[in-house]
Amino acid sequence: MHRRFAKRPAWMAASLFALACAGCGGEQGSAAGSAPPPIPVSVLTVAASPVANVVELPGRIEAVRTAEVRARVDGIVERRLYQEGTDVAAGAPLFLIDPRDYQALLQQAQATLSRAEAGRANAASIVARFRPLVSRQAVSAQEFEAAETALRQAEAGVADASAEVTRAKLRFERSTVRAPIAGRVGRAQVTEGALVSAGAATLLTQINQLSPISAVFTQSNTAILDFAQQVRAGTLKMPDAARVEVRLILANGQEYGEPGYLDFADLAVDPSTGTQTIRAQFANASRTLLPGQFVRGRIFTGIQKTGIRVPERAIQLDGSSASVALVGPDGTLLRRNVQVGAQEQGQWVVLDGLQAGDQLIVDGWHKVGPGQKVSAQPVPPASSTAR
Repeated sequence: MHRRFAKRPAWMAASLFALACAGCGGEQGSAAGSAPPPIPVSVLTVAASPVANVVELPGRIEAVRTAEVRARVDGIVERRLYQEGTDVAAGAPLFLIDPRDYQALLQQAQATLSRAEAGRANAASIVARFRPLVSRQAVSAQEFEAAETALRQAEAGVADASAEVTRAKLRFERSTVRAPIAGRVGRAQVTEGALVSAGAATLLTQINQLSPISAVFTQSNTAILDFAQQVRAGTLKMPDAARVEVRLILANGQEYGEPGYLDFADLAVDPSTGTQTIRAQFANASRTLLPGQFVRGRIFTGIQKTGIRVPERAIQLDGSSASVALVGPDGTLLRRNVQVGAQEQGQWVVLDGLQAGDQLIVDGWHKVGPGQKVSAQPVPPASSTAR
């Protein structure tokens, strides 16, 4: 009897412990079954406003004028008359090709001309003497006609000799190779002592006009048609000025200081790429822009009346695609792909994918997954543009 009652406290203690554990498990299960609280996020109500319509395109710098300086006479290069990489004026001497042969040919042509002029003077004097004698029949008409024929032949000989003098003078002058245009002259392709040929058109050097200078871009014909349709529909307002402004982003990411303006749009579409060529011209007094440079052009094509700007931190970039996080009607997070345009002053211009009134999550989207509840809090005005 004593032993049976001695075991009861241990049995009761085990039962009470099991009941306590069961109660604890029930509380934990109840807590696990409840939904987590909404995650706070900063939200901006999307609004439409007029924004500059900027198209960004890759391009390349090209000289407005380029001249390849080639030999126009045969001979040996005696001297280079310019400093490589400097600016030269039109007509500046660049090379001297041995001129002695051409000088001798010019002197020979001038002597031939003098002889032809003497023959013409003699023939003219004979005609002048015969003219009064013909009327008195002191000279036959046949003799007078022969004198006139000789005079005409002498005049033709003078014209022929004069043309030969002009040709010889051109050859002599071309032995001094001059700059056909003003611009920056490149390195010499030949050295002193080199044999150059007019028949082979030996390249001597190249001149590029660097101020002004052009930037050439290509744009898809589809985008140009869409642009024209927006202008006709009135959703895109062109600037009052006829010139379309273009700004350049250099290879180092810096913006070129001076704006340029479109001056040419090709009227043909490249059938292999479906693109059209457009060109802008820039002042280049500092010679910062050089032919062959790769640049990015930001072309201001007017004002989009219902444009949308959003803070750049609200855009999620993944390679070539962009997306945003929005607060859905049921208070949950949803993702949406968007098309972005230009980026300026800490904001992206959204071309497609957002509408006025959308609740855009600016901060905190990285802490929430699609379908999770969020607690929307307005973005402070001071931080709605950029951080």
